[in-house]
Amino acid sequence: MQYVVMPTADIRRNLATEQYLMNNDQLELPLMLFYIEKPCVIVGRNQNTIEEINQKYCRENDVTVTRRLSGGGAMYQDLGNLCFSFIVDAGSREFGDFKTMVAPIVDALHKMGVTGAEVTGRNDIVVDGKKFSGNAMYTRGGKTFSHGTLMLDVDTDEVTKTLNVPLDKIKSKGIKSVRSRVTNLRPYLSAKYKNITTEEFRDLLIQNVLEIANPQEIKQFEYKLTEEDEKQITQLEDKIYANWDWVYGQSPEFTVKKRQHFTNGTVDARILVEKGKIKNITFFGDFFGTHIVTELSEKLLGCLFEKDKIEEALKDVDLNQYFQGIPRQDIIDLLAD
Repeated sequence: MQYVVMPTADIRRNLATEQYLMNNDQLELPLMLFYIEKPCVIVGRNQNTIEEINQKYCRENDVTVTRRLSGGGAMYQDLGNLCFSFIVDAGSREFGDFKTMVAPIVDALHKMGVTGAEVTGRNDIVVDGKKFSGNAMYTRGGKTFSHGTLMLDVDTDEVTKTLNVPLDKIKSKGIKSVRSRVTNLRPYLSAKYKNITTEEFRDLLIQNVLEIANPQEIKQFEYKLTEEDEKQITQLEDKIYANWDWVYGQSPEFTVKKRQHFTNGTVDARILVEKGKIKNITFFGDFFGTHIVTELSEKLLGCLFEKDKIEEALKDVDLNQYFQGIPRQDIIDLLAD
């Protein structure tokens, strides 16, 4: 079995690399991939991105947001997390059989001291009833890849902050994530592995999966990306994983209720969003204004449902004419945060 160690810490490029390698008919299967990311959130293919993430927190804390090809729920990752993937011939595995697919990883973890690790439910790996790995699967062109996370030392506080959506009310047809109790693996590792880095953890996993005693010998099984590989990967990254339309525009139609009481009245906005753009917006409340709020609604139709885009659409609008006495920034924050 060959393996690939992703050279970057950008989730968008790593997912593009994974897709490229899956589509590359020149590589022998099975193929094993490992990658480590800077703080990021990855939503499942069928999810509503805006419903799954705290947009304001992610924006202000430089958390990358993207969407993957596979289904399943949203997940947070940082440099304390290790991702792994297996690319196999589709005929060699039953789609959805996560237990068989991740068995080499579970066996390797047992050797490292995590003897209680087991696959449970549909696609999780747990220890002591707490989840440390979520997995998803995708098949196309006669190949299947199964990818998952391994929480070695993830900042679990960030999981709550990035995935806690602070909307008053949202109704969507998207597939919602189910939050589980989570844990890091470090406390469960054997004493000699307690202080390993994420990179050392990765290399030890590779060694155990390949069942090679001498760590220096694993390099003969490594596939190094070529210049042509990198070129093709860049195209995929730009076209898909760094593309707003893929990350947000693929979200199903949904409605948001944004309501807040201010000193000069209550504003209740009902926003219908389709493919990431405002399709309809209606304002209710006991506020006062010299202009009719339907005029304001018309100015926002077709606007991307993002704070900077809403600010741009309203830059020349005197919002005090619609919401007298309510600060301009408060209205924009209500609509977009």
